[in-house]
Amino acid sequence: MSSQFFAYLSKMRWIYRWGMKRNAIQENVMEHSFEVAAIAHCLAIIAREVFGRDINPESVLTAALYHDASEALTGDLPSPIKYHNRAIRDAYKAVEYAAEREMLSTLPEQLQGAYGAFLLHENISVETAQMIKAADLIASLIKCKAEINAGNNEFAKAVVDVEQRLQTMGIDEVDYFCEKFMPSFDLTLDELITRSERLFPDANLEHKS
Repeated sequence: MSSQFFAYLSKMRWIYRWGMKRNAIQENVMEHSFEVAAIAHCLAIIAREVFGRDINPESVLTAALYHDASEALTGDLPSPIKYHNRAIRDAYKAVEYAAEREMLSTLPEQLQGAYGAFLLHENISVETAQMIKAADLIASLIKCKAEINAGNNEFAKAVVDVEQRLQTMGIDEVDYFCEKFMPSFDLTLDELITRSERLFPDANLEHKS
């Protein structure tokens, strides 16, 4: 019997985020998932290499890559609605719980044990879940800043809210990431290239030759 799992995942490219806001730049769940996975992986590496914590970056990466996989079935519910009140939040968690199991059930039985380790939220450690949440917020901040830079002030309050949420998390690797990486997102492509040429002049000479 064939499996629908990856056919479902492929639909994530048609599910757009930030549905209740006017967007200058459309963002789908598939590209969001990649960005969150890349950031979460980096946070885990920072935690291990800079702060000496015992963590497996590859496990964090895998869990982050699939953190929104259930939205292939449910679609994306904007956060202002999802967390509007306890009744809606609890109802959505029940839907998410059922969708995760439905996604898992579409896999061949021999694969379900391995995939269940990161497809089902209750199987993910508290530490990994916190790191994915932080990465999700950082990705949201990147999106909000991109909208502001595109002249869309609809995201102005969202920038402030997300920055405050990141600060209150009090996670060392998040602070490190924001200090080292976030300033570059305010640069244009030309400015990024110019800065790269200034930092690595020899590399650019080799490339030109």
